[in-house]
Amino acid sequence: MAAAAQGLSVRLLDEAPQAGGQVYRAPPQSFGAKADPEGIRLRERLRASPVTTCFDHTVWSVSPGFRVDALRPDGTVSFTARAVIVAAGAQERVVPFPGWTLPGVIGLAGATIMLKSQGLLPGRLTLVAGQGPLLLAVAVGILKAGGRLAAVIDLASRAEWWADWPAIASRPALAARGIAWQLKLRRAGVPIFYRHAIRTVTQTESGLAVATGPVDAEGAPLAGAGHEFLVDVVTVGNGLTASTDVTRLLRAEHEFKAVRGGWVPTLDADFRTSLPGLYVAGDGAGIAGAAAAARDGWLAGLAAARDLGALSTAAYEQRVAPLRRAASRARLFGAAMAKLMALRPAQVAAIAGETIVCRCEDVTRGELDAAVREGAREVNQVKAWTRCGMGPCQGRICGDIVGALVAGRGNGRHEAGYFTGRTPFRPLPLSQLAPLTDYADLRLPPPAPL
Repeated sequence: MAAAAQGLSVRLLDEAPQAGGQVYRAPPQSFGAKADPEGIRLRERLRASPVTTCFDHTVWSVSPGFRVDALRPDGTVSFTARAVIVAAGAQERVVPFPGWTLPGVIGLAGATIMLKSQGLLPGRLTLVAGQGPLLLAVAVGILKAGGRLAAVIDLASRAEWWADWPAIASRPALAARGIAWQLKLRRAGVPIFYRHAIRTVTQTESGLAVATGPVDAEGAPLAGAGHEFLVDVVTVGNGLTASTDVTRLLRAEHEFKAVRGGWVPTLDADFRTSLPGLYVAGDGAGIAGAAAAARDGWLAGLAAARDLGALSTAAYEQRVAPLRRAASRARLFGAAMAKLMALRPAQVAAIAGETIVCRCEDVTRGELDAAVREGAREVNQVKAWTRCGMGPCQGRICGDIVGALVAGRGNGRHEAGYFTGRTPFRPLPLSQLAPLTDYADLRLPPPAPL
């Protein structure tokens, strides 16, 4: 909207059927579920803007020269642009444990989608585990929807929640909401176990048996009595990582920032990547939260308009000054939440050797360690030797954990690197990429002379 307001021709490609992303996800109209008021307001503003919207468009490739390939319900489509702003958001991280691949064990983000978009409970009796604000949001969302909670298992301590209180207090409304969530859980009698984590999940005839136990500040398991639960669903998440499919594919420069979600594109103050014409805004540039993402989106749109000659430098500086101040305040809160979600090295180091790390290809921690012992120094070498990261998710689920494991064997995170970007970004049906062809219609070239 910011770029289009300066007279540029802007096209928005969105994989979802309506705008809103994860935070302001719009439920299907037929469900009768209530949408977030802020999401409704933003969608109305988008409809009133000159932006050309393309929903149900799954972007699967972005090529040099900014050719963008997408798949829509009726087939493939391509666009070419002078500039691209990537707003790919974040993806969920789960630190593997025995049983995390069982049916009934889902991510916190997956539970959020079920609650927000489909109006469905994850299960009848749910255990919520992990770290960060999504932990409380999912737990309270389940209660609001009429579900039952066995417990909340929080990797962080009470002190960690309050450690960055000045930053949290910079967004009073959000701080008040977090306090209200905790009070609601306590009033409902939901036990909260701080500085605890899931040890194992096993399938039984009666449901999922979950063993939990205490951990230290770095996430390493501690000796001592834990707790056991019998539930039908476990929702778990250990924070978020920046979604960098596009910037990795285009070979933009990246840097590792643990408290921003791992590997993130290197940006200047105006959200430019190392490639002219390519910008990144939102959590795809580093975890900072929804409030910061919205303001950074306006700033990135104005920066693109200035670079393309639609906005003078003087006009740009005048317009961005108040936006920068607001974005800076929003990032304070987002940084505090991102710190809670940061990956804890000892938790990764404690992954058992027989535990599956790459669930697409069934690669275990032991197989990854063996590859490093045999000489693999970088995640793409590990990928070539073990097939880890070659499955349908293209390493989005396991990539951050694999990098941490390789780094933990004596390599630094920068030496361990990150999976090279590949296409397609998402699994695609061949029937939609190419029309059905009868062999009789094929035009074959003449045979080569003998």
